[in-house]
Formats: sequence, structure tokens, C-alpha cells
Amino acid sequence: MLSRRPLTGDPESPTVSMTTYGARASRVHLAVESIGRGRRRPGRLILWVDDPDLYSHPPRGVSRAMQRGVELMLTENRGPHTKYYPTVQAGVGQGVSLVTADDDILYPRRWLGALCRASQESPGAVIAFRAHWITTTEGALDAYASWPSCPIETPSRRVFATGVSGVLYPPDMLDAIAQRGDEFMAVSRRNDDIWLHWVALRAGVAVRQVGPRSEHFPIVPRSQQSGLLLKNLGQSFNDQIIAELYAPEDVALIDEHPA
Repeated sequence: MLSRRPLTGDPESPTVSMTTYGARASRVHLAVESIGRGRRRPGRLILWVDDPDLYSHPPRGVSRAMQRGVELMLTENRGPHTKYYPTVQAGVGQGVSLVTADDDILYPRRWLGALCRASQESPGAVIAFRAHWITTTEGALDAYASWPSCPIETPSRRVFATGVSGVLYPPDMLDAIAQRGDEFMAVSRRNDDIWLHWVALRAGVAVRQVGPRSEHFPIVPRSQQSGLLLKNLGQSFNDQIIAELYAPEDVALIDEHPA
């Protein structure tokens, strides 16, 4: 029997923002459902698409989710930035934290509640379930692929959030993102994680991992994997983006935090 329980509506909860496209849209409702059946539901859940046909004729699973509170919205294609930027640009829920989610992940019931608790413990910090630990050598950033998993659960400039398992952005960080506009299209179009860490660093916003170990949640069965992560690593796109973005003063800020 299909559930009719609303997937959103907890008034004190953040807005969850995500995107989907292509063949993945036929299974995104599974990720959405996993979020909505959590112990803590989002205040709003916005699903962005850049395909007018998909917007006008959503898959059955998405249509059912819309009947239970999910908002389907149309925007332009900004690559991975599509999952958060149009929400920030529209000023949705000003003064409320924003949580990003991926369309091919099954999130555990504790997911949103754990992000919110960590945010209460570390006010003003970006909160992530999965993060890397930025390492440096003689005043230079080490290669991205060499950064280990984050080993701590306290805020630090060395903590580099990865979006796959969900990230909470507090209001001050959202203001910093809005002020930068779509500059990412010129320097970091294919990687939102790097851009968002750099924005946080420049804005004086630390990043915290929820627990002492990085967590990667299960993937939606038969979801279409784009291979973007492997492509970025294999062709050193991440290091190219980092080299363009991070100035010596940025590395100095990171080095102020103990390795």
C-alpha cells in the first residue's frame, strides 16, 4: 500500500534541495522517499530539473511525491550546482539552513536529525556526513586524491565536505554563496564541493563532519551513475580547479588549523 504521509512539513527543519536529470529521474523518488520517511522531515523539499518536458510530465514516482509535499521546480542547467544554487538564488527560506541531497542515495532515518543536531552543537558551521581532510606540504595543497578521510568531528578549515551523503549550510554560508553569484560557472562548473569549500573558507565558515568517520550511504538500485567523480579524479580536473581557486592566502588560512 502506498503511503500518503507527507514527506515534508516539520516547521523547525531546514529546506532540502536536490536535482535530477535524464534516466535518473525515474528513480529519484526512492531517494526522496528515504528523506521524507526520516525521523525528522524537511520543512520543504525542492527538486530542481532543467528539462521542460520532465517538468511538465514528471515520472509517476515524482508525481506521487509532489502530492505529499515535494516541490518540483524548473531551472537552467548548472551542472552539480543545480542542486543548491537556484534555491539560494531564489531566497527560499531566508534565515533557514539549507541541506543538499543527491538523487541516487538512500538516506537513513537518522539523516536529517543528525545533521541538525551537529549544527546545534557547532552553530554557524557547514555540516557534512562525508568529508576529506585537507593536507598541505610546505605551504602548498597536496593532490586532491591524496587527502584522507576526515578523522575528527570538530569544525575546521581543513575539513572538506563532499556532497554525496548530504551537507547542511547555515544561513551565513547561504549569504556568502549568494554574494558570489554564479562565478562558479567560469572556474568550477563541474565540481560544486570545491567551490563551496572555497566560498566557506573566504567567508570564515568552518566545516564539520557529523561523526569521527566519513559515511557513504547506499546507492539507489539501478540508478544511473554519471562517472563524474571518477572522471574528475582520473583526469586531475579537481587539482586544476583547486589550482585556479586557492591562492597562497587561502592555503595559509588552512595551515592555521593544526594538521
